[in-house]
Amino acid sequence: MNAMRSLDPEAVEAFLLVAEFQSFTRVAGVMNTTQAAISLRLRRLEDMLGHRLVERTPRRVRLTAAGERFLEPARAYVAAGRRALDVFGQEPTRLAIGVTHHLIGADLPRILRVVSERETSVTLHLRTAGTRTLLDLYDAGELDAIVVLRHDDIRRDGEALFQESFGWYCSSDFDLASDVPVPLVLQPEPCNLRAMALRALESADIAWREVFVGTGATAVGAAAEAGIGVALLAQSAAPVGVLQVRSRALPELPKLDVVMISTITGDHANAVLRRITGAFRPS
Repeated sequence: MNAMRSLDPEAVEAFLLVAEFQSFTRVAGVMNTTQAAISLRLRRLEDMLGHRLVERTPRRVRLTAAGERFLEPARAYVAAGRRALDVFGQEPTRLAIGVTHHLIGADLPRILRVVSERETSVTLHLRTAGTRTLLDLYDAGELDAIVVLRHDDIRRDGEALFQESFGWYCSSDFDLASDVPVPLVLQPEPCNLRAMALRALESADIAWREVFVGTGATAVGAAAEAGIGVALLAQSAAPVGVLQVRSRALPELPKLDVVMISTITGDHANAVLRRITGAFRPS
C-alpha cells in the first residue's frame, strides 16, 4: 500500500503507453521526452513494485506476466488522477491540425485513442490531405498546425521532427518478374511521391507501367495489398498486408524530412500538439 501511494503518475502513464505502442520511440514522442527518460521512469517503477514489467529487445517490446497483471490497475490509477484534475476543469481547447495522408496508417485509431484519453478538454479537428493542400489551408488560416513532408527547398519554415523512410511495397503473393516493366500503383499528378517513384525508376533505367491510379496513400496502399501492383509508400504507414519488394532490385529511395508548421501558442495547446505529432514518429 505504501508503494502504491508513492507511485509516480508519469511513470505509470509511460508504462501504459509502452503497452499500447510497443515502442519507446513513440512513447517518448507522445510524452515529449527522450527514450532514456522513459526507460529510467519504467526502471524506477519496476524497482518500486519489485517486478519487471517490460521486456525490451532490439526487435520488440512486450509486457511480462507481471506487466500484464499490472495493466488494469495502472489504467485505473491514471484514470483516477485525471478525474481528480478534471474537478477544476481545463479551458476547452480546439485544435485544427492537418497531417499528410502519407503518414496515416493502421496506427491512426491507436494514436487518436491515446490522445483523446490523455486530453479530455481538447476538441481535435484532423484534416488529412497532400502536402500542397495542407500548406494552402494553413496559409489561409484554416489550420492551426500541419505535419507535412518537405520535398524541396521552396518552403523552409517549420520544424523538422524526424526523417521518414520510403520503400517499394507489394502483396506477399505478388510475382514481380524481372523481364517486364514494373507495374505501378500511383496517385495522380501532381503528387510528389508519384514524381519520386518515376524519377527513381527512370534514373535507374527501369521500365514501368501504370496499372492503378488512386487518390490518397490509403487507396494506393490498398491496391498494393490487393496484389494489383507495386507502390511507393512511407515505411511507417505501409499497410500490414504488404511487404517490401525482394524479388527484384529496385532503386533506393531518399528519406524526407517530416516538418511541423504551427501558429499555436500557449503551453497547454503546444503540449497537446507535441503529443499528437510525437505519436506519428516511426518505431
